[in-house]
Amino acid sequence: MDTQSLRLFVLASETLNISAAGRTLGMAPAVASTRIAKLERLLGAELLHRSTRKISLSSEGQDFLPYAREMIAQEEAALAALGQGQSKISGTLRFAAPSTFAHMYIAPLLPKFMDAYPDLTLDMYLSDAQFDLIEGSYDLALRNAVLESSSLTARKLADDTRILCASPAYLEEYGTPIKPDDLKPHRVIAFRNLEPRHLISKDGTRAELDPKQSAHRLILNDGMTQKRATLDGAGISVNSGWLVHEEIASGALIHVLSDYKIAHQPALWLIYPKSNVVSAKVRVFMDFLVAHIGKAPVWAEG
Repeated sequence: MDTQSLRLFVLASETLNISAAGRTLGMAPAVASTRIAKLERLLGAELLHRSTRKISLSSEGQDFLPYAREMIAQEEAALAALGQGQSKISGTLRFAAPSTFAHMYIAPLLPKFMDAYPDLTLDMYLSDAQFDLIEGSYDLALRNAVLESSSLTARKLADDTRILCASPAYLEEYGTPIKPDDLKPHRVIAFRNLEPRHLISKDGTRAELDPKQSAHRLILNDGMTQKRATLDGAGISVNSGWLVHEEIASGALIHVLSDYKIAHQPALWLIYPKSNVVSAKVRVFMDFLVAHIGKAPVWAEG
């Protein structure tokens, strides 16, 4: 199968523009359209729906896209093994990440990464809400949860410690919880999924924090807003160490129930579709993030 046609299809699926994808690969619009049509005849499926105004990815094209990327990656790896192929990293890398973490830790690094790889386009999707890596056709994603899908591979970026915290003003007005049962009458700031948290004390005593059982709830789906609300005295919340470590150190937030730890402590994972070959663009971005964030996370200091 012609990998140049596969590259054209992948670019067209990302830009939703066959002519623009063709120009990127040095093809005239008519040539690009002909090559896509030839690829579809070879596969016996319509990969891209076309109209006079726009194109869209068909369901067959959605299913075929990860395999097309895999075949391109296989070719690049084979050429690299022979000392051939492109010496520079190019193309488009589609990366998804939690918006709060990206704002704090990834965005400041982007100029350095773009300087290092000027021929690579980084297309970022940022949201604290859950997303599907495969359906979204992302090359790489950052998640702070346990890897569940067997169709995905993960590389650990860093630990993600979770702690309960509140502002000094809130604790002064409503009191400081001493044991988990003391949380029930408190105002709890919960994330959208209202996930219960299991707590373990230093002596092994187990308890549960269930936002659904609290007397007052504020439900949010954005980490930065959750921190802001906690700082402003809206209640007690569970936050990642990377999000609140500076506020804890300065005293702007107080670590609540510090004798207890949350039993389930997820990590920050870089995840990507399972493949025999990791493409060069994915590999260099993962290496960059691990080197600049994961080697010595600033929230782990002290």
